Amino acid sequence: MLPRLFLERPVAACLMALAIALAGLLAWRLLPVAPLPEVDFPTIQVSASLPGASPESMASTVAAPLERALGAIAGVTSITSSSNQGATRISLQFDLDRDIHAAARDVQAAINAARGQLPAGMPGNPSYRKVNPSQAPILALALSSPNLAPSRLYDVAASVLAQKIAQVPGVGDVSVGGSSLPAVRVQLNPQALSHYGMALDEVRQALVDANAWQPAGSIESDRLRWDVRGTGQLRTAAEYRELIVRYRDGAAVRLGDVAAVSDSVENRYSSGFHNERPAVLLSVSRQPGANIVQTIDAIRDLLPVLRELLPGDAELAVVIDRSPGIRATLHEAHLTLVLACVLVVLVVGAFLGNLRAAIVPSLSIPVAVLGTFAVMHLSGFSLNNLSLMALIVATGLVVDDAVVVAENISRHRERGMSGRRAAMRGTREVGFTLIAMTLALVAVFASVLLMGGLVERLFREFSLTLIAAILLSLLLAVTLIPSLCAREGAWAAAPARAPRWQAPLAQAYGRSLAATLRHPWLAVGVLALATAGSVFLYAGLPKVFLPTQDTGQLRGFARGDDGFSFQVMQPKIDVYRRMLLADPAVADVIGSSGGAFGGSNSSMQIRLKPLAERGEPAGAVLERLRAATPPVPGGMFFVNVDQDLNPPGAFSESGEYSFVLRSGDLALLRTWAPRVSAALGELPELADVDSVGDEATLQVMLDIDREAAQRLGVDMRLVNGVLNNSFSQRQVATLYDALNQYRVVMEIDPRQTQTPDALDDVLVVAADGRRIPLSSFARHRYDMVNDRVRHDGQFAAVGIDFSLAPGVSLAAALDAIDARMAQLRMPTQVHAGLGEQTGSLRAALDAQPWMILAVLVAVYLVLGVLYESTWQPLTILSTLPSAGLGALLALRASGTEFSLIALLGLFLLIGVVMKNAILMVDFALAEQRRRGRPAREAIAEAARLRLRPILMTNCAALLGALPLVIGMGEGAELRRPLGITIVGGLAVSQLLTLYTTPAVYVLLDRAGAWWRGRARAFPSKEMS
Repeated sequence: MLPRLFLERPVAACLMALAIALAGLLAWRLLPVAPLPEVDFPTIQVSASLPGASPESMASTVAAPLERALGAIAGVTSITSSSNQGATRISLQFDLDRDIHAAARDVQAAINAARGQLPAGMPGNPSYRKVNPSQAPILALALSSPNLAPSRLYDVAASVLAQKIAQVPGVGDVSVGGSSLPAVRVQLNPQALSHYGMALDEVRQALVDANAWQPAGSIESDRLRWDVRGTGQLRTAAEYRELIVRYRDGAAVRLGDVAAVSDSVENRYSSGFHNERPAVLLSVSRQPGANIVQTIDAIRDLLPVLRELLPGDAELAVVIDRSPGIRATLHEAHLTLVLACVLVVLVVGAFLGNLRAAIVPSLSIPVAVLGTFAVMHLSGFSLNNLSLMALIVATGLVVDDAVVVAENISRHRERGMSGRRAAMRGTREVGFTLIAMTLALVAVFASVLLMGGLVERLFREFSLTLIAAILLSLLLAVTLIPSLCAREGAWAAAPARAPRWQAPLAQAYGRSLAATLRHPWLAVGVLALATAGSVFLYAGLPKVFLPTQDTGQLRGFARGDDGFSFQVMQPKIDVYRRMLLADPAVADVIGSSGGAFGGSNSSMQIRLKPLAERGEPAGAVLERLRAATPPVPGGMFFVNVDQDLNPPGAFSESGEYSFVLRSGDLALLRTWAPRVSAALGELPELADVDSVGDEATLQVMLDIDREAAQRLGVDMRLVNGVLNNSFSQRQVATLYDALNQYRVVMEIDPRQTQTPDALDDVLVVAADGRRIPLSSFARHRYDMVNDRVRHDGQFAAVGIDFSLAPGVSLAAALDAIDARMAQLRMPTQVHAGLGEQTGSLRAALDAQPWMILAVLVAVYLVLGVLYESTWQPLTILSTLPSAGLGALLALRASGTEFSLIALLGLFLLIGVVMKNAILMVDFALAEQRRRGRPAREAIAEAARLRLRPILMTNCAALLGALPLVIGMGEGAELRRPLGITIVGGLAVSQLLTLYTTPAVYVLLDRAGAWWRGRARAFPSKEMS
């Protein structure tokens, strides 16, 4: 019906195609740009602080109550926490289908419910923010100055720059690091306090009272009104020095008499750098669905305005920018797409006899590809590596339907039919074939959408983009192509005669096929060998989740030995920084030390020079840096290639993957974590093995004689308060400003707290007002405690990070870990397993065989419904082993790992080689039904007549994928496995399936006849 309608309205067919193309062009300009499809892991991070609290105290008093409340929220799949000195971060991951905004409301309700169980000294309520841990920051800025203090720069960055950047459309979050906000720091002198007979809490109360703020109201008369306002809060260290704490013998004792007061920072243990200079760092993440390139361009356009707001000698530099790599990758992908189109047109022209004849079927390529852009826009997709890969592959697939129609019409026109009659008959003859081929291919990729989880989210855009292109090609094949082929004259699609080389090829094929069909079991034997070879090769190939991308960025992490102070660690970090800058491939290095990373840790980001300039992949740079890492006493340095997709993991800091130990017994966990870490470190398959979560730090333990304290009249609550006032950088007051809020920090002068003996000088006020030395009722001893306490599922946990040794796949490394853990015989109280990130990757790898089986079952069901037969789908599916053998041989020969990208290539091969079988089987079935010909003669005739379209579609698909193989530009490492799989599979299946498919068809026809005969004979025996 549809072909007849458009044969009568050729202008409508052309205008419809033009409308599809124009809509696609418009949509192409509106599509967002990203390196990979958006894969959102609904994650919320809860933060809480209690300055001065130890990691264990934070874990037990802050993290544990919050975890209990948050763990009751519906849809939580993972809850992990990390508690360090004075801070706790809890990460909640939800089901992929959970609405993040509804989850945020539940999180706020849980925080409110847990607030009564939290310590009273917290400076504020716990806060939360929605994050996407799978997405790396898209932009990083460094703010530096030769003269200004880091705290001043941090204030500008947090109060002004971050706010302005956050307002840019597409920006999701702006984090600031590398220092902390300015603060007035009061460093008390214990000797001076003792001299004046003052207690620490007396000074704290004086600071609190000096900053009390309440609205003062107003005064009104009959005609006028006056606002009442006090002199306001103290702002600077100079003002605080004059603060009167108390009077002694009629003389004022000022704060400056008992303390060194300075304009300082909230946290002394935090710093950042950019190359050779100290710097404050701003890291920008995008909103879900935002166009990365447009967002970065908008921020860059804003930079001149931001620089006008900076102090005179401050410099704002862009150090990490994802847009050049994305632009280069998409540029290479677009060039690959154009090259694939050209190669496909040349193939069609070579088979049809001239380029003029190839124009008509080749029109389906640009129209279908452009029309797919419109579908992508309506579906909310982006231009990314995977969606562009789908379009590149589609160039060799969308032309198939048009080629089948045009070739069949051409065959009838060569026999003397008129253009209109040949178009109508030719389209009608292959109509069912086109539907079968299209539905089979759609079934392959629709089955990917039913797999769920990370794989479905990652490959949804690829699958739906390809399905859209295939359906559009079917529409064009039955509307536009017949209308153009029916025309007489200059645009006629039929050549004068077929190319000379095709006749001898067809004759040679016919003779060899006849010989094969006389001994069909030989072909089936070859098919069995191909099946066995495919299974053997699949089992032996190294398997990974995704190929390692060259994003032009590396991620580094430096760790210090147990007990190292922040000051001791800085020179060691500086050694690693200089090593990175000395490498010729490195352009910029930024890093943050202390703060949320812990006092002896540092996180770094390394930007490499463009690929064309450095001339080597990021993997080669990575191995060189690992080899060049200098031996630093007490220091360790880990570096990895940053990836566009990072499944969330709470423990992956120093390595790419993680292995986690969990236990309710913290002491047992600390005993076994070093043993497991050492055992895994001996495995040659692993590199950079590092234990995360058992980091220890020196601790002074106070053994308090409670009876002596009670006898002296000392309240135990006062002891904790005195220690908090003395050593925790306690934030005792808040200063309100127009742009931000600042703190007054109180502590004992660090020059007098450099050894634990400083505890002996701490005085506690007894009930009768006497000042009692702490040493009168307490003794101190030394111990080791965790620098950071981690929980996973509310159990104490230790993560062991690791990377892969060169040439080792993730599957091989995990098998080695399983074997080694089986030898350790850990107690049952300690549970070992893969980290959240590594576990999700392994689950995806383990699911690969089931994914292949699911696709085969889906295709079989669709073909069975179409052919109303349980036998014929087996004929079509018999083409797959030869394609799988060629694909796996190509991967093995090229040294390419079997990844999910290669798996997509196998899925594509299933669709392409099935098309070839469908072309033969449909014609053979028609011959048997209409003319009653034997199966052997029918399939031989079908194979001979369909040889040209089979070769044409196969070569078109092969050459359409060839640019993926030879691509050498940005992003080629992600696309190459797909091209290798398709080219290798088609090269082998091209030869084998031309013989095995007819042989299987004949044998299955015999089997069907035997079965039908047996079924007819069975009732007659029962009657007798």
